[in-house]
Amino acid sequence: MSKQLKLNPIDAILQKYSPLILDGALATELESQGCDLNDPLWSARVLLEKPEVIGKVHADYFRAGADCAITASYQATVDGFRKRGIEKPEALELIKKTVTLAKQARDDFWKEEKENSNRPKPIVAGSVGPYGAYLADGSEYVGNYGVSDQHLADFHLPRIQALVEAGADLLAFETIPSLQEAKVLGSLLKEFPETCAWLSFSLKDGETISDGTEIEECARVFNDNEQIAAIGVNCAPIPVAREAISVLSRNTDKPIIVYPNSGETYNARTKTWHGEEGCYAFEEQSEIWYEAGAGIIGGCCRTNPGHIEALAKRWR
Repeated sequence: MSKQLKLNPIDAILQKYSPLILDGALATELESQGCDLNDPLWSARVLLEKPEVIGKVHADYFRAGADCAITASYQATVDGFRKRGIEKPEALELIKKTVTLAKQARDDFWKEEKENSNRPKPIVAGSVGPYGAYLADGSEYVGNYGVSDQHLADFHLPRIQALVEAGADLLAFETIPSLQEAKVLGSLLKEFPETCAWLSFSLKDGETISDGTEIEECARVFNDNEQIAAIGVNCAPIPVAREAISVLSRNTDKPIIVYPNSGETYNARTKTWHGEEGCYAFEEQSEIWYEAGAGIIGGCCRTNPGHIEALAKRWR
């Protein structure tokens, strides 16, 4: 391990507790709390209007058993806030606030829970959503943006720096649809040598990510990157995610992360969900994922604290 990179928090937890349990959906939980997310800023809109509700959702997940909270910065970007008339200095403070809210919820929770030897002190992952999330047109599930590496780097760097400066324990490069964007994020991470991140892709099917690149190629590209602490998939239906775990386990030595969605389908144009929920036996599915090689397990869109509580009861 590099002398610059500290023991990453994922390894620190997995040495004693396995699997590491993530939280579930943030945006759909905010909606259940009465927040209106019909906005290009999506969950980042709540930062402007009701930040305390974000803290409440984080606390709900910690109480349910989550070992890690993912911040509300998935769609919080300098470019996105600028479209709302918010200039860069304030936008960066709002991005930092996503970490502050998660850490405060964690610290308040841990004051009451720290005597519980059956779980680790939870960590906070700063969410770095894809460029397509900013576009708000569903292209995080396609990935062919038609922009240069430099354009992607200029877009992502301010948010990454803000999350690191705010004290996120690690970064979550999540729902990444293309190898191009993943490589750009991996390169940017080098500018923060003491910081690590997990890298999770959106999927076209069980063997390829959204842009058509084979999952095994993605695994090989990042297998020797010490700052990538885990690699995996998120926001995919359970059957597809399960197949992808098997592919990854054959092609990487890193911990494998999986946090699928509920199984419903998202319509980016209408911003609505359709179809049938498929995660009603989440804890039973987690046993299959664990046996296939996953060491970090949680939920994405449309999952809730009840799903995470079921995971915690099964594994803790």
